[in-house]
Amino acid sequence: MRGLICGPKLAACGIVLSMWGVVMLGLLGIFFTTHSAVLIEDVPLTEEDTFKDLNPPQRAYDVYQKVGYNCFIAAAMYVVCGLFSWCQMRLNKKKFMVFLWFYKLLNVLCQLNK
Repeated sequence: MRGLICGPKLAACGIVLSMWGVVMLGLLGIFFTTHSAVLIEDVPLTEEDTFKDLNPPQRAYDVYQKVGYNCFIAAAMYVVCGLFSWCQMRLNKKKFMVFLWFYKLLNVLCQLNK
C-alpha cells in the first residue's frame, strides 16, 4: 500500500497518545490562560519579572498567556499526529481487506480446480 508507514499497533498507540496529549495540553492551556495560581512554579519567571518591575503582576500574566498559547499550539500538533495515526489505521484496514479478498479468491479458485 502506498503511504503506509506504520503498522496497526503503532497507529493505535499514536491515536491513544494523541488523544491524551490533546486533553492534557488543552486543559493546561486553559488553566495557564486563566492565570491559575497552582501553576506558578511552571511559569518561567525571571528576577526582573518579579522584583525590578513597577507592575509585576502584569508581566507575570503576560508570561502565563505565552505559556498557555504554547500549550494550545502543542495540543494542535497532537491533533495533527492523531490524524496521521488515524489515516495509518485506515490504510492498514484497507490492506487487510485486500489481503482477505485475495485469500477468498484463492479459496474459490482452489475449489474450482478440484
